[in-house]
Amino acid sequence: MMKHIWMYVIVITIPLCLGFNAWQSVEYAEISREIKQLEKTQAEWIESNKRLIAGIAMLSSAERIENIAKNELGLVKKTPEEIMQIKIEGTRRTDG
Repeated sequence: MMKHIWMYVIVITIPLCLGFNAWQSVEYAEISREIKQLEKTQAEWIESNKRLIAGIAMLSSAERIENIAKNELGLVKKTPEEIMQIKIEGTRRTDG
């Protein structure tokens, strides 16, 4: 009688293990697809950030800003002799 019980347990356990293995394989495949998609999205964001950083560097270059100041705004760079600096010392701010 005990042999039959063990036989039934084994007969039931094997398909359950196979079913669990199949379910686990499906879950692994879904997670792998999701990871690949997230890695692709991450790579796209990294490339976009690189382009944006390059654009910022280009737009904020000193040469470009100086060119706009001279050609578009009509500004001229002053020589050090033309610049006057004023320092105010000992001023106190009172609130109220």
